[in-house]
Amino acid sequence: MDSGMVLRLIVGLALTVGISFFAGRRVLFLVKLARSGKPATGRLSDPTGSVQAEAIEVLGQKKLLKWTIPGIAHVMAFWGFLVLGATILEVYGALFNPEFAIPIIGRWSIVGFAEDLFGLLVLAGISIFAVLRLSNNPAKQGRWSRFFGSHTSGAWVILFMIFNVVWTLFLYRAAQYNVGLYKGTNNFPFMNGGAFMSEWVASWFYGLGETANEIIEVIGIWLQIAVVLFFLLIVLHSKHLHIGAAPINVYVSRRPDGLGPLQPMMHNGEPLNFEDPPEDALFGKGHIAEFTWKGYVDLMACTECGRCQSQCPAWNTEKPLSPKLMIMNLRDTMFAQSDYLLAAKGKHPGLGEFDQAALESLSPEVRAQVERPFIGSRLGSEHEAEDGYTFDGHRTSNAELPIIDEEALWNCTMCGACVNQCPVDIEHIDHFVDMRRNQVMVASDFPSELNGLFKNLENKGNPWGMNSSGRNDWMSEVDFDVRVFGATGEDSIPDDIDYLFWVGCAGAFEDRAKRTTKNVAELMNIAGVSFMVLGDGETCTGDPARRAGNEFLFQMQAQQNVEVLNEIKATKIVVTCPHCLNTLKREYPQLGGNYEVVHHSELLAELVKAGRLTPVNKIEQTVTYHDPCYLGRHNKIYTPPRELVSASATSVVEMERSGDKSFCCGAGGARMWMEEKIGTRINQNRADEAIATGAKRIAVGCPFCSVMLNDAVTSRQQEEGRAVGVEVVDISTLLLNASKP
Repeated sequence: MDSGMVLRLIVGLALTVGISFFAGRRVLFLVKLARSGKPATGRLSDPTGSVQAEAIEVLGQKKLLKWTIPGIAHVMAFWGFLVLGATILEVYGALFNPEFAIPIIGRWSIVGFAEDLFGLLVLAGISIFAVLRLSNNPAKQGRWSRFFGSHTSGAWVILFMIFNVVWTLFLYRAAQYNVGLYKGTNNFPFMNGGAFMSEWVASWFYGLGETANEIIEVIGIWLQIAVVLFFLLIVLHSKHLHIGAAPINVYVSRRPDGLGPLQPMMHNGEPLNFEDPPEDALFGKGHIAEFTWKGYVDLMACTECGRCQSQCPAWNTEKPLSPKLMIMNLRDTMFAQSDYLLAAKGKHPGLGEFDQAALESLSPEVRAQVERPFIGSRLGSEHEAEDGYTFDGHRTSNAELPIIDEEALWNCTMCGACVNQCPVDIEHIDHFVDMRRNQVMVASDFPSELNGLFKNLENKGNPWGMNSSGRNDWMSEVDFDVRVFGATGEDSIPDDIDYLFWVGCAGAFEDRAKRTTKNVAELMNIAGVSFMVLGDGETCTGDPARRAGNEFLFQMQAQQNVEVLNEIKATKIVVTCPHCLNTLKREYPQLGGNYEVVHHSELLAELVKAGRLTPVNKIEQTVTYHDPCYLGRHNKIYTPPRELVSASATSVVEMERSGDKSFCCGAGGARMWMEEKIGTRINQNRADEAIATGAKRIAVGCPFCSVMLNDAVTSRQQEEGRAVGVEVVDISTLLLNASKP
């Protein structure tokens, strides 16, 4: 080996060892930090599903492609770097052997072509990213930019580094090609063609001569190694940590996604026993040290892309909640308090206490930050603008200011838009609910309106505080008999019953929802579907309590219902409320209740298809359909209600935000029982969109949506000339009217 090759090798290896040392140290720190989290049960129990998720979401980039232009740009960059991984082998091979080629495939022209092509696609991808960032500049758009609050300067650094990776790649490859031409050797693996871009760049400085090209080759190799390794180092210390964390997060994420059922509270790998909770049980999350290792990986995986923020109903109505900023704040808190997390080694006791040995090992400044209030009021604070973290954990914040704004926490409607949009499978709702659980069950600090909700649920078994005997009142308003369980002494659902009709609290007590209950019952009666109700034996499923953070009250209600349903051998249940659907179908299995639960839109659509219900008099007005969050995003039921609307009306129009991008009505997450005190009303935002379609009927499939949109439309109708003749109706009402001659 001549002296030139020795120098090339020494410098290349020195760069590799030096930068890799710091990168390796950072990786070790990140692994230790993630492992310091509390246990997360069941995250590795479905390897088949996890591998499928990697194939679809990571390699296939499915969720990123929901947004076409940014998705295509990311596909270009992502797959470009996968393909260009081969060039990393080639550049290191060239350190040792000037004629190195990857074994077997290393001199195939198609490989050289692919490397050059994807190098260009990477450049195209980062060019699109640059345009997107300029056009969505938060300095101009403020909170309406999806990059508002993101580390935008760091993003530009990364784009610049990616550009450096590509141009240094083409530089050394072009010089290699020229040296091969001068010497008649195989210095460049693809001397026989294929690497079209490398050959074109080589033509720029072929005339400089052999010696100059040999120097350019060596410098290009060093630059390529240095840039790639520095890029790695920057990634590990920036929000682009998601490049490594995201595939891990997707692998350990909930399947099929983090929507639908909430996670039960756990202790030592088992569901928490609320009747006799252990002394060291954690009730939700009241400190960053109480998050699980999966929670920490969630935070590391955040790309700051703002897709969640752009879809959030709270953020879009000028409230302080941004799912992105909430996750960023938690992530930066995790890094800022990492000294304590690593010292505590997962032994943080919770309930307002700290691992004293770990705490005493910290400096007074760091200790003050660890003891900083976790959840509280930040609004109006003169220090709020000063508060924040840099990504490497250096503090610039006021230690007396709470980390999480309680107003933002309670603004969440749990509509699932953030989880649905997140390209790296962050489970925002699980984290928000856990923080609510701590506020309710430990801190006893929650919106005052919820006191009435909890009292009504506990004492009356429904959110409205109505007497249980009133659950049967709707039956007197229909002209056919409704069978009530137990009325004739049966101890289980009779064999001739097709469905147990779960009426729900709204369906029994709220006037508009009662109309839906009667219509669905009449349609089932017309179609010959035999059904039975529990009558005053029915009680709330517990959905409002659980999403308000009162897990204890949910467990009490849910266990009571599961015991009743199992005792009477209920198997098939039909509901009119998506929240009841989600709870009975997706959450009761956590407590031993496994039932076949269908929404009334699913059942009615099947009856229409079977010819048991026939719309003979379609409504000659334009109808638009609003997707309820817990029917659509949370349970993926989009087609049946649309089939009913199409079967019932002559003209149907979609709102701009529909399907999995549907905008929330504002009632979920127990917000139905809380006042909106900041910004514009969510239900008004959604109603305005529906009115703008020109439709005279706004079809819904949820009693909460019915209440919220009815109120919003009525508000607009009280304004002169607005929403004249517009009516909010349940899909069952449309079908029943269309089925009458």
